[in-house]
Amino acid sequence: MLDFRMETFLTVCQCMNFTRASEKLNITQPAVSQHIHFLEKHYNTKLFRYEGKKLKLTGAGEILRNASLTMMHDEISMQNQMQKSEEEEEIRFGATRTVGDVLMGRILERYLREYPDARICMIVENTQELLKRLDEGTIDFALVEGFFQKNEYDYQKYSEENYIAVCAPDYVFYGQNEAGSSGGLRDTAPSGQMMGIENLFHERLLVREEGSGTREVLERCLDAQNLSVRDFDKVMEVGSLQTIRELTKAGCGITFLYETAVREDLKKGILKRIPLKGFDISHEFNFIWRRGSIYADRYKEIFCRFSV
Repeated sequence: MLDFRMETFLTVCQCMNFTRASEKLNITQPAVSQHIHFLEKHYNTKLFRYEGKKLKLTGAGEILRNASLTMMHDEISMQNQMQKSEEEEEIRFGATRTVGDVLMGRILERYLREYPDARICMIVENTQELLKRLDEGTIDFALVEGFFQKNEYDYQKYSEENYIAVCAPDYVFYGQNEAGSSGGLRDTAPSGQMMGIENLFHERLLVREEGSGTREVLERCLDAQNLSVRDFDKVMEVGSLQTIRELTKAGCGITFLYETAVREDLKKGILKRIPLKGFDISHEFNFIWRRGSIYADRYKEIFCRFSV
């Protein structure tokens, strides 16, 4: 059982404020301070420091936070296992939206053919929400396309996917009239010649919400060129991958996503890839769990089953 002082420590880490932590735990602020001082004395190191008026974790505090989150996660998993029969196994995991919508159907179909009695609970959310659920112990592992702190999570690479820009096959770019007489981008996009990403800034960008791995790849690419999503004249945030695909097919804008999500659409000519200079990007899909978990061998075994 996780020591109550460790629970106080994790709550302070979450709130980064002793008063808010005491309110959340329903104990007094002096009690919170006492718990933290006990841990600092036990480990013979400072766990927090102030930068101005802001509370920050020390390096030692960060190490303890990571270890404590893993211990809490494993304890919850152990409790769930103890409450089930020996024959009963439940897999609780998360998948990001591209993974969930595109890959998990065939992965789980194979899995259920081999393990027809398996009890499976899959949550589909963006990367940041899944990392939060991993830390809280409500899921055991996750298949994610987004970025994560590799010092906090163990992982195995599932695949590497191309990241591309797409539009409808008859999409009319800014500065390109219906007859194609304006010059504009008419001579670039349809012929397959390369254009710069800045040529797209007058288009409506259909993009996932903040916290999405799909969006973060785009944001990091733009940032490397001293650009941002805000450089697009019109940005429409959509939490559904399927809706983004449908809007893009209908010519309502352009979007950036993983090629695997629209491979069939590209083959059928329903969508078209936009050729961009300096935009040769691929990104890993990873199977992740809390670093140092006592259940690491079990998660690796499940990964192997998923990867068959």
